[in-house]
Amino acid sequence: MEVISNTTSYETIKVRFEGDICFIQIDRPEANNAINNSLVEEFTNVLNLCEEEIKIVVIEGSEEVFCFGADFKSIQESLENGVLHQEQNPELMYDLWTKLSSGPYITIAHVRGKANAGGIGFVAACDIVLCEEKAVFSLSELLFGLMPACVLPFLIRRIGFSKAHYMTLMTQPVLAKQAHEWGLVDAYEENSENLLRKHLLRLRLLSKQGVTRYKSYINKLNNFHEASKPDALAANIEVFSDQNNLDKISRFVKTGQFPWE
Repeated sequence: MEVISNTTSYETIKVRFEGDICFIQIDRPEANNAINNSLVEEFTNVLNLCEEEIKIVVIEGSEEVFCFGADFKSIQESLENGVLHQEQNPELMYDLWTKLSSGPYITIAHVRGKANAGGIGFVAACDIVLCEEKAVFSLSELLFGLMPACVLPFLIRRIGFSKAHYMTLMTQPVLAKQAHEWGLVDAYEENSENLLRKHLLRLRLLSKQGVTRYKSYINKLNNFHEASKPDALAANIEVFSDQNNLDKISRFVKTGQFPWE
């Protein structure tokens, strides 16, 4: 099999190819691995490269933060410049998560540290979720008057309506043990690197053709992302167009104070 050569330099992610496995690491340490336009674009471009040859895609963050959701600072800067920020066009983010859930490869989220808000979208969209024992998962959107509109279709697919509803309302961190019991996490260990290696050894036994055919079939059995897309995008645009919510984001960026403080 021809091995893809990684000759492209990225600003928001680190990418490496090992045979038919692609490792994508979210790499914005200065912003807690938050999501901005560049991250969505670069991540999407790499997944497009993976369609023909790559069998497994592994998504990682740093040891402290997997992904912390939307980049509030970037949103604030866009507002000050009179430019619509990425959340006014959530379709690109939604389509990225759809690629993770339905693309012709096995996607694995390897979570260490914190996964919050939009970070849960990356987690829930993957076929397999592995994490370390100290990983935590949370949806903080309602604290700012927002909602995880685009996250919820993918999260409901993994853990069901009632657990996703509870997680959204409570906004509290969920530890690895609880996330495993709910079905958000498939397996966890203290040494998640070893856990990932064991999974990759097994998954590499599968053929690319077999994986592609299976993913195509399973998508037909559960075409949730297309059915949910219009409502998810509309709800996202609504909450990020509310000036009161934007004021809360601005205050948090400028002062570090949460809405209830």
